[in-house]
Amino acid sequence: MQATVDYQSLRFDYRHHPDQDAAQPVRHPVVVVGAGPVGLALAIDLAQQRIPVVLLDNDNTLSTGSRAICFAKRTLEIFDRLGCADRMVDKGVSWKIGKVFFKDDQVYQFDLLPEAGHERPAFINLQQYYVEGYLAERVAELPLIDLRWNNKVIGIEQNADRALVTIETPEGNYQLEADYVAACDGSRSGMRQMLGQEAKGRIFRDRFLIADVNMDTDLPTERKFWFDPPFHPGQSVLLHKQADDMWRIDFQLGWDADPVEERKPENIIPRVRALLDSIGHHDVQFTIGWASVYTFACQRMEHFRQGRVLFAGDSAHGVSPFGARGANSGVQDTDNLAWKLAAVLRHEAPDALLDTYASEREDAADENILNSTRATDFITPKSEVSRLFRDAVLELSKRHAFARTLVNSGRLSVPATLRDSPLNTADVDAFAGRMVPGAPAADAPIVRADGSTGWLLRELCPASQAHAATCFTALVFGRGEAAERSREALAKSDVALHVVNIADTSEGEGALAAQRYDAKPGTVYLLRPDQHVCARWRHPTPADVRAARDRALAKG
Repeated sequence: MQATVDYQSLRFDYRHHPDQDAAQPVRHPVVVVGAGPVGLALAIDLAQQRIPVVLLDNDNTLSTGSRAICFAKRTLEIFDRLGCADRMVDKGVSWKIGKVFFKDDQVYQFDLLPEAGHERPAFINLQQYYVEGYLAERVAELPLIDLRWNNKVIGIEQNADRALVTIETPEGNYQLEADYVAACDGSRSGMRQMLGQEAKGRIFRDRFLIADVNMDTDLPTERKFWFDPPFHPGQSVLLHKQADDMWRIDFQLGWDADPVEERKPENIIPRVRALLDSIGHHDVQFTIGWASVYTFACQRMEHFRQGRVLFAGDSAHGVSPFGARGANSGVQDTDNLAWKLAAVLRHEAPDALLDTYASEREDAADENILNSTRATDFITPKSEVSRLFRDAVLELSKRHAFARTLVNSGRLSVPATLRDSPLNTADVDAFAGRMVPGAPAADAPIVRADGSTGWLLRELCPASQAHAATCFTALVFGRGEAAERSREALAKSDVALHVVNIADTSEGEGALAAQRYDAKPGTVYLLRPDQHVCARWRHPTPADVRAARDRALAKG
């Protein structure tokens, strides 16, 4: 049995690197700044595509406390590609049901994944230090990642063909050159400041207490959100279960709360006790593990690309914690960026492809900020009129479905559909459903041509093939003459493609995939390396396939 690792207490050794002794700065393809979840994920993705990475972190520890805990289905599907989702799902707490309360009453509940036929759960709750720990252990398995702890970036210069990074270490400073630099150094990004950039948006005048509470209780693994409960009147409370019988509780405090006082155990314990008593768990004993008081803002940089520096995660954008959009959107940034960097560095695509990283993820950030701002305004009304409206909506939602659509305790993270991306090829055939160009591919059980079964997303561009070229996948649906003509068109296109044949589309397990993709025999979907749809046809020609692939690489 594997020993349990205390990821919060790990300390990683600083090591002297030969680059520090070089007479001139050594050049690397990519330098990633920041070894949090976003930087670690980006480095793994690049390394799996055979791009060497130098990963720099300003200290030698992982995060402490739960911090980001809700990891969405799409993020888990990305972690599948990175080789570490199984561990996260096994360790985390899977959930999909949320319940919303107003005062003493449950007003309604929701199901985030009501349909069957998905390999991954809607969400898992897993403390950030586990996520970082598992990602760091995956990094250690990949020789193309050079992770340097206690290497703090203190300077950045750019010219037309390279970036020059100045790094502070316990032994003194040194410099590296890089074709590109990825800034994944968090909400207080030093990289952003060094380039004279700022994140603009809205700062919310409210304070919230996060408490990690260890307790052994039979409460169901659901998201519970209270508006104005008797045990915490006038404010809101959120309750989640995490791994190791750790529960995350968020208490709204109000702007006038004293952050120092509110973090003290003697002030946290009565709040937790009152919550437990209110739900009939009078005898449950608990201990406080970690606590923090936070404020937040919904904001972003104007442009995520600054020359040869590309910003991802909290360094580029920030949202409120309601809806679990922070870490999830950061990992989705890396999913978008890695394949584009790899394609440009392999000279398969022009540098302009990286501009589409910025435009696509800026649009995604705007969507996240909009949803996060709406949730925060509903949870924390700033006027008596707003509060009266909110409370009326909550009261009506007990009996009327229309009112429930107005309740907002945090619209939970979903991946962005990149409808306006210049990399999309517009439909020429009629399709129904959500798998439009720009949409992330939906998972489904499939039946292969040999009769075996599997999961659709598991079939897409395995990491073992990613080194040969930028890997696009073609899904070919059905059997018979129409499907064979489509496969011939793909072959004659002379485009290197990973072809997945989904043979059974009429009944049984394969029918669900056909339904989700509105597929008929011969239907073809072209998927980017990040699993977003970039084109689809009923009956493609070789020229169609070539043009769509070139467009998706910013060549057309």
